[in-house]
Amino acid sequence: MRIATLLIIALAASQHGNAQYCISGGPTTNADSNVESVDITGVSGAISYTGCPGTIGVQLYTAQTTSLSRGNSFSMDVQFGTCGGNYPGAGQVWIDYNQNSTFEAGESVGTWSGSIPTPLSTFNFTVPVTAALGATRMRVMQYESGSLPLDPCASFTWGSVTDFNVTIVEGVNCSGYVGDDMSDAIPIGTLPYTDTHSNAVCYSDQNAVYPSPDVFYKVSTDPSEPLMRASLCGSSFDTYLTILAPNGTVIGGNDDATACAPQSELIFGTTGYPYVYVVVEGWGIQTGDYSLTLDYDQLDIDEHALGNMSIFPNPASTNFLLNNDTHGDLVIQDMRGNVVYSARLTPFANVSIDQLSDGLYFVTFTSNALSITKKLMKKS
Repeated sequence: MRIATLLIIALAASQHGNAQYCISGGPTTNADSNVESVDITGVSGAISYTGCPGTIGVQLYTAQTTSLSRGNSFSMDVQFGTCGGNYPGAGQVWIDYNQNSTFEAGESVGTWSGSIPTPLSTFNFTVPVTAALGATRMRVMQYESGSLPLDPCASFTWGSVTDFNVTIVEGVNCSGYVGDDMSDAIPIGTLPYTDTHSNAVCYSDQNAVYPSPDVFYKVSTDPSEPLMRASLCGSSFDTYLTILAPNGTVIGGNDDATACAPQSELIFGTTGYPYVYVVVEGWGIQTGDYSLTLDYDQLDIDEHALGNMSIFPNPASTNFLLNNDTHGDLVIQDMRGNVVYSARLTPFANVSIDQLSDGLYFVTFTSNALSITKKLMKKS
């Protein structure tokens, strides 16, 4: 009897040690209901996933990963939607906190039910302090005609199931970090100013340009100095700069500076603003170490016109605003170099891109023999 009991215990331990996530379920077709996007930024790394076209069965998405710290709170955005027709259903997200290869009811971090189209779902959750450290999985499911709570191992006809790799790490004390949003921006009183910093830890996505974490600076201006230069040249990753007025209105933005692409540099006017917000983030979901330099600047008219040019919003869905100060010629090229749009523009042009497919484009503006090229993401 004792030997038999030991064999049963050993067998149970062996089965647990070799446990596998259920991957035989999911949809049997790739049409109609489908998770359209998943975005989450952890203490390091981020996931920015686009769902369509659909995938039969369980999809394991390993292109991106993120780290979540024990005891800390996070936010994720999920767009439940469709790759075809619009039908009602339900959706749910789980994280395997105890790493037993099972998505349990207590590991659910968010649910949705309703009809398509539906607004973006934002799930706020806190990682348990008892969560097991190390690599684990997050599962996002949409089940057409399903009802809550969903079975994470269910098989069905229409919908989607996608697994993501996440890593649980020790809790990070972010109490000493400032600059996560406008209300807690890093104060800058005098220029010139230089800061070597990182957006990889303790910052979240608060700026509406890209899903990467961003860092806010509140910079006092000098009425006798109408122009200011913000530079991220020398940073370790592909950056993006946004300049905001005190009320949050966008003054300007820059993706790739002519002098140091893919880092950013921007010259902008400060007249009428007692202070401005300088927002540092990565292109897409990129994070890393950056070097920010702020100083006043003097430029001739032509150089200022192009240096201050920006695209907003970016990503854009149907149109974007180009804050060009002069007349000029606009050319938009796709990733293969094909010209997909060209026009002669007046200052501060509103450019329609509704006819373009989703993807990355290069926007070149030329005025008075000077040219500047910026990246544009079209995302419906």
